Amino acid sequence: QVQLVESGGGSVQAGGSLKLSCVVSGLFFSGCGQGWYRQVSGKERELVSFISKDGPYYSDFVKGRFTISRDAAEDTIYLRMDGLSPEDTATYYCAADPDYCSRSSWGTPTHWGRGTQVTVVS
Repeated sequence: QVQLVESGGGSVQAGGSLKLSCVVSGLFFSGCGQGWYRQVSGKERELVSFISKDGPYYSDFVKGRFTISRDAAEDTIYLRMDGLSPEDTATYYCAADPDYCSRSSWGTPTHWGRGTQVTVVS
């Protein structure tokens, strides 16, 4: 059974930092095919970042502020978020799909976590 469990969300002041974690079980990864999305209530879910064999991908709105990483031994992926602003307030979801290993092949992942709420207050 595939499970993705996020943690690390919370409330933080603007300019602050948070580090999200996602433990993945039931899937085998070769160092790619894992990523983060976010969704604001009433809006579409948007891609934040993912790990590919071509290197990490970041959406423009988080470039230079967020860092994605992976601990293979712990089957965990992370999203370090610095320089947070109220516009980053959203529910953040971990997603995974072993078939999406290159930037060109990234699509809508098959497996999703339940999300963790991030609230940035000014």
